[in-house]
Amino acid sequence: MTTAEVSDEDFREILAQTRHFVRSAVVPREQEILANDRVPDDLREQAAKMGLFGYAIPQEFGGLGLNLAQDVEMAMELGYTSLALRSMFGTNNGIAGQVLVGFGTDEQKTQWLERLATGEVASFALTEPGAGSNPSGLRTKAVRDGSREDADWIINGDKRFITNAPIADLFVVFARSRPADDNGAGIAVFLVPADAAGVQVGVKDDKMGQEGAWTSDVSFTDVRVPAGALIGGSEDIGYRAAMTSLARGRVHIAALAVGIAQRALDESVGYAATATQGGKPIGSFQLVQAMLADQQTGVLAGRALVRDTAQRWLSGEDRRIAPSAAKLFCTEMAGNVADLAVQVHGGSGYMREVPVERIYRDVRLLRLYEGTSEIQRLIIGGNLVKAAQA
Repeated sequence: MTTAEVSDEDFREILAQTRHFVRSAVVPREQEILANDRVPDDLREQAAKMGLFGYAIPQEFGGLGLNLAQDVEMAMELGYTSLALRSMFGTNNGIAGQVLVGFGTDEQKTQWLERLATGEVASFALTEPGAGSNPSGLRTKAVRDGSREDADWIINGDKRFITNAPIADLFVVFARSRPADDNGAGIAVFLVPADAAGVQVGVKDDKMGQEGAWTSDVSFTDVRVPAGALIGGSEDIGYRAAMTSLARGRVHIAALAVGIAQRALDESVGYAATATQGGKPIGSFQLVQAMLADQQTGVLAGRALVRDTAQRWLSGEDRRIAPSAAKLFCTEMAGNVADLAVQVHGGSGYMREVPVERIYRDVRLLRLYEGTSEIQRLIIGGNLVKAAQA
């Protein structure tokens, strides 16, 4: 099946509208989002009207149909403001939605994708207390209620740090349907409506940063779903779906990191050009200029790497090493740029309500979710060695 492509001209317009929305509507309300720990309803409604809840969902299902090269340009714009904005619809376009797009049956896509594209929310329920970046330790279980192929499934288990769980309409749930064996990892993936009996969403997590981006624990107790809830109709799709979706998501997170690093750089340059010390702008001091230079170099390198990685993904040239390398470099770079931004601001950078203080806290999570920096290093190194041995 081929999906309609968005022309360069149309995409320029979509990107320009997104940039305008982020900088004119969201940036002025960052403090409100932080203080209330929520994205205002009017901003959420505006994002839905613009198609942001489904920008990477195919057009035939009501989305904008952007490819990954276009997705990363969007992510760099969305990263410029409070990361809570992107978080609202990030799982729809990314790790949860792409499992459906890439592995769902036609019936499953028809049932759910249009709803996600117009503002309902999907959550990616993979992480557990004992299984984070590596899903092979999964303990959530799914058991068929009977021997027939059309029998219901019963799901039991606990998930942790699930993005958008408190506002989710749908959970994309990974569960072990049998022990791992020579035929595969034994991990299946299911579509579980949030209102299904036995689904319990925990209290909202109290996090270091990213206020307004909600996560929580989710428990599944004897949750019954029909045979048609098994994504792709196969028990052996889960592990591959998780790995493919996460690899694609890592390119998106890398781009998001570039966007927030650009904002930290802009705040630093603006401050250095206007704040004075001894009657001179601090930007005239060479050591401050050196910090700005390091920030700029990191942002430029990250942007180039993300764009190259997205193209390699689209061509099929590299969907394993490059996404991990981009995520590793760009999220570490964003942490460094944010740290330098606080340094450039001096004592002011440590004060609440100053953008770089929020950015400093927000970017820390980027090195943890969708695979920690350590996991990315293992993927990169392990695959390089495997390729050399082959």
